[in-house]
This record gives sequence, structure tokens and C-alpha cells, in this order.
Amino acid sequence: MRKQWSVMVWSLLVVATNGTGYVHAQAAPSKASEPRPAMTVTVTRSQSQNLSQRLSANGTVAAWQEASIGAEIGGLRLTEVRVNVGDQVKAGQVLAVFATENVLAEINQAKAALNEAKAVASEAQANADRARALQPSGVISAQQFNQSLTAEATAKARVESAMANMAVHELRLRQTQVKAPDNGVISARSASVGAVLGLGTELFRLVRGNRLEWRAEIVSSELFQIKPGQKVNIQGVGSAQILGTVRMVAPTVDGQNRTGTVFVDLPSSAMQSVKPGMYARGEFEFGASAAALVPQQSVVIRDGFSQVFVVQADQRVKLYKVNLGRRQGEWLEVTSGLPTDAQVVVKGAGFLTSGDLVKVVSDNSPSTTPAATKP
Repeated sequence: MRKQWSVMVWSLLVVATNGTGYVHAQAAPSKASEPRPAMTVTVTRSQSQNLSQRLSANGTVAAWQEASIGAEIGGLRLTEVRVNVGDQVKAGQVLAVFATENVLAEINQAKAALNEAKAVASEAQANADRARALQPSGVISAQQFNQSLTAEATAKARVESAMANMAVHELRLRQTQVKAPDNGVISARSASVGAVLGLGTELFRLVRGNRLEWRAEIVSSELFQIKPGQKVNIQGVGSAQILGTVRMVAPTVDGQNRTGTVFVDLPSSAMQSVKPGMYARGEFEFGASAAALVPQQSVVIRDGFSQVFVVQADQRVKLYKVNLGRRQGEWLEVTSGLPTDAQVVVKGAGFLTSGDLVKVVSDNSPSTTPAATKP
């Protein structure tokens, strides 16, 4: 019992004696009075890496040129439609056929008129030749001679007119067959068998050459970065990637939304991944530049600003507002606001407040550096 009491006294008291013999007791310092870390965190330093410079944009996929195929002849019945939407056609291929009975009857009538004109012209030429032979002898008057020559010229003109009328009816016969003006795919069809259509009525629409284009909407301040011939990566259906080429930058900007259109040519194989009318997203490439990267996990949003916690020399954290740029996987580019060679809090950053005391431990996760950017 005496040993236990002695240990207790020496652990709690420090005995001091002054000149008067009084004893003063002081409590021994305790570890409980020392500040404790608010949280255990992991830290990292910003990683320097070359990142590709990209400009993302949205736009509509459309046909490069869409041809409207209509009826070149009117008032005839449509007897046959040979193609449907989605069919691939070649230039000159017959797409639809009109009834030819009326046109053939007109051709026969024109042939008869031509033969009649030729017979009259033959007689007029014979009379004119006879007048030319008699005119030197004075047997016929000058008036009769002139009448014969005029009749000959009039008959020849009527023959030419009949021939032209015949050509018109032959052209109408050819127009009873509606043909494709170019290679491509049928994108729309309004033709129906049995319909009697007027002149110029649209029957089909054709995507010429299977060529598509992506019409990207770009903010006016970014338009000057884009040049014809530049490559563009466009996201197709699923994970399909389409490599397009800038054909033209629109010379004007929309006055309402201050955006301009960039026309991007797509390869013929793009029809397998996108269709006209679809909305697609793409990225313009501008080369690569150096960037300071921090993990996405280390960035917290406070009061509407992107911020990071930095561990100071006294193991307390300080909050810094940063400006973010490009993304590389799970890493973000910090363009400004981060001190040089700072220890940035990664795990636990979302639960800290500025001034908290932390305990730094090593991070054993496998991914501690950003993935390299492919050229």
C-alpha cells in the first residue's frame, strides 16, 4: 500500500520547498492538453505534363448537299416507283416511271405534222426551182417569181417547226422516267403509285454522294482559332469516333446568340455512326502545351469557387481559390491560384475547413500520376 501511494504522489506532484518550509504542489504536464489533428489526409504535389489543347463544341449533322428530285412533266399518272427511303442509287438510275400513253399519242401526231410539212416543202421547192428556170426568159412575172421563193422558204420553216415540236414530245417521253441526278442515298420519298402530279412536284430527296457534314456552333471569340483543313474528333453513336476535316468557317456570326458555324466534312463511312439531323459533340485539336495537374478529388467547391487545401509547415491547412482548365482523366489543370510546390490535400479534402490541423499519411492507391496524353 505504501508503494502504490508513493507512485501516485510522484506521478502527480512535484514537491518544492521554500525557505519557510511550506510545500507547493504542481500538476505534471499531460498529453491530453496538446492539440489533436482534425483528420488524417493524403497529399500530393501538382504534376507537370503536356496536354492537348482542345475546343469542345456541339452541332448538327446534316447532308453536305441534299438534292430535290421532282416531276419534270405534269398531268401524268405515276405508274411505277422503284426505290424507297434508304436505298443507295447511282447517277442515271430510274427511280420512278410515269404513264406514256398520252405522250406517245402526241409524238405520233407530231410525226404526222412533220411528214405533212415535208411534203408541202417538197412541192414548194419544186415550184421555186421551176420559177428559177423560167425567170430569165420572162415567161413569169417578178411577182410570181417572188411568191414561189417565199412559199419555198415558208415551207422549210414549217418543216423546222415540226421537227422542233417532235423533239419536244420526244423530250417529254424521256421525262416520263425520273432518274437520279447523282450517286447517293434516298433520304425522303413522297411519290405514290397512281398519283397524278403537277409539274415540279417533289418525288424524292437524295443525299448526294453519301456525304455528310457536321455544323458546329462556336462562340465568336473562338472562331479565329479554327482554320480550314483542321482535324476534328466527333463523337458518334456509342463509343464510335469520327475524324472530320474543317471545310469552311462561316463568314458571319449570328447576331442573336453570337455564335458562328463551322462546316466539317465527314468521311463516307460516317453514315454508319451518325445520321442527318442528329446532334453530336466534337473537339477541335490545337496541339499540346504544358499544364500543372492536381487530382480531381482534391478540388472542392466552396461558395461557388473551385478551391484546394494546402498543408502548411505547421501541419495546418489553408484554402486557396484556383482557376481550372483542361481535364486529363481524373486530373484537372490548375491555371492559376496554386502556390509553387504546394502539398495539396487529396483524400479528406471535402471534410476540412481552413486552419484545421491534419495528420499526413502516405497514399497507397495505384494511380498517383496522370495518364500520359497520346500525341
